[in-house]
Amino acid sequence: MDRSKLLEKYGFENEFVEVALDHHKHTGFPKPIKGYRLVYNVYDLTLEEPYFWVVNGIKEFMPYIEKLEDTYAASENSAFFGVSQQRLGAQQDKVSQFLATTGKMIKELFQMVRELRIINERLGYYDAIEIELIRPLGERLKSSDITLKGMFVDLVQGGGKSAASVYGMARELEFITLPDLFFDAPPFKNASELESYINGMAKDFNQNVLRVLLRHIRSYMEWKKRTHIEHRDRKRFMLKYLKQHFDIIQMYIEWIKPYLRHVQKLSLKGKNMDSADLIAAFDGSMVDIEILGRFTNPIKDTNVNGCMLVTFNYRTQPDMKFVGEGYQRGPVHTGWMEMNIRGYTWTDKELENYRKLKQEEGLQLMGDISGSVQEAMVSLGGELSKYLDEANEKETETKKVVPEKPPMMQRLFGDFYTPKLNKPSKVDKKKVATDIDIENSKKGLKSPVELMCWNTYKNFKKAHRMVQW
Repeated sequence: MDRSKLLEKYGFENEFVEVALDHHKHTGFPKPIKGYRLVYNVYDLTLEEPYFWVVNGIKEFMPYIEKLEDTYAASENSAFFGVSQQRLGAQQDKVSQFLATTGKMIKELFQMVRELRIINERLGYYDAIEIELIRPLGERLKSSDITLKGMFVDLVQGGGKSAASVYGMARELEFITLPDLFFDAPPFKNASELESYINGMAKDFNQNVLRVLLRHIRSYMEWKKRTHIEHRDRKRFMLKYLKQHFDIIQMYIEWIKPYLRHVQKLSLKGKNMDSADLIAAFDGSMVDIEILGRFTNPIKDTNVNGCMLVTFNYRTQPDMKFVGEGYQRGPVHTGWMEMNIRGYTWTDKELENYRKLKQEEGLQLMGDISGSVQEAMVSLGGELSKYLDEANEKETETKKVVPEKPPMMQRLFGDFYTPKLNKPSKVDKKKVATDIDIENSKKGLKSPVELMCWNTYKNFKKAHRMVQW
């Protein structure tokens, strides 16, 4: 999405100026109430001096200054490109190392969550059986108990392949009714309840069958008791381990964030790399800086700010020099600069919309490597939050309502006290700012903003010995 569409998205009118004789185009900036353009081209120009001269001047009459953009691009054969790419490569190596470690830990998270889901499934059967044990013996439901009995026969006894299992004895020793009696038995609280149930079946079934049935059900009851405790302890341990694992991943993510910001800062601005002012064979670079100075409106309840947006566009030639003993070699920039001063009267909402516009534009300028890393981080954070919410199972805590103490006069006089009705405060009488109030406030700030833009432009030209008229 280009700059013009971003301006339309956030509700700004695009500035339309003449860039060449009888040729006009959109600048990609909101339409200002006043604007000035200055081009400064000297051989020994440095980046720092014009920038800090303007910043120090703005500080004298605007208390708030924000840096909205700080990007650069350098030709492939320039000395600046080699130094910056070495630093960028070191930052990207660190990012890749941390992401590789984080990826391994995320892979372990999937296994832990899968195990927790299996444990929760098993505990659901155990908890359902515990609920059924409250009811009388003849009214207890058997579905959960039958499921656990099937697991017991398959996992513990070995299923039909084992001759000692319920199915094996029915096949090998002709205890044909044993599987039916085993699965039809309801869940029992203890061994005495089991024996009472078995003794009640003595008149209808063979004693040998009942004896084997008693052995299998008693073995199953002990297995169910032990595994229930084991699953509860295992779940408690896994939840704590999952939380610890997640905290370590969060720590790695916090370590990655500064490196991602460094990668974003060190990445070359793609728009300038395609510019005709930057040639690969030449030793040159382009720098874009954008700052916003503002002051709040003295008229209350309108939330209108006087703003001055200053952009610096440098086309420079870096010269590698030693600054002094003990310092690393760094570039000194010389060449051409364009400065644009724009004045605005923005409400708090419009100011926030412009910040969001710059933030969205910055994400688009990050480049392929840092952009893909950022997408990975966003998706990673969403998945981690999902698994953490599933594993923690936090209970909502009810907030205790603290009763308000009655006033001292009421405590003294009791029922004889008559409270006075509160008069509407001045805050309630405040009029909400209407569109007309905001428009009037903007008109009142128009002249001070225009004067500040003119003074900055005029004083810069005087301080740098330019022609004045």
